[in-house]
Amino acid sequence: MKVPEAEPAVRAWRDRLDPSARAGVPAHVTVLFPFLDESRIHSDTCAAIDEVIRRHRPFEARFESCGRFPGILYLAPEPDALFRRLTEAIADRWPETPPFGGQFEDIVPHLTIAQGQDDDLLEETEADLRSRLPITARVSSVDLMVHDGSRWQQRASFRLR
Repeated sequence: MKVPEAEPAVRAWRDRLDPSARAGVPAHVTVLFPFLDESRIHSDTCAAIDEVIRRHRPFEARFESCGRFPGILYLAPEPDALFRRLTEAIADRWPETPPFGGQFEDIVPHLTIAQGQDDDLLEETEADLRSRLPITARVSSVDLMVHDGSRWQQRASFRLR
């Protein structure tokens, strides 16, 4: 889900420290990755995604703090349960696409700022971001992004009801 409200605070850091930003991905909270191969995405797939997404209501989320995975800095959304429910709903519909390939037991919704960076740079980035928080965002749609081999492109957008 795109989080355009976060762009002023995170764009410069993401452009520098997050390879997905350089590949065309805006500030976002991932619903499900990896998803179906693009060859399996057609009108019936989009209709099924729309059906799942429409079961959920728009909501507001606040990004008040940062979190870390090894080598990764992210903004943590609250409430995170609403993001988690969207992930679970899509993953339940397409069980062959578990979140992050099934690598992790828990779903941790997050807005990635930096990937593959050393701790000193993550500390500097986090200190700057803390001065720009909180960020409040309205979540009203989920975007389907596809990769063309070098860049990510939005293929479709689905509105929460």
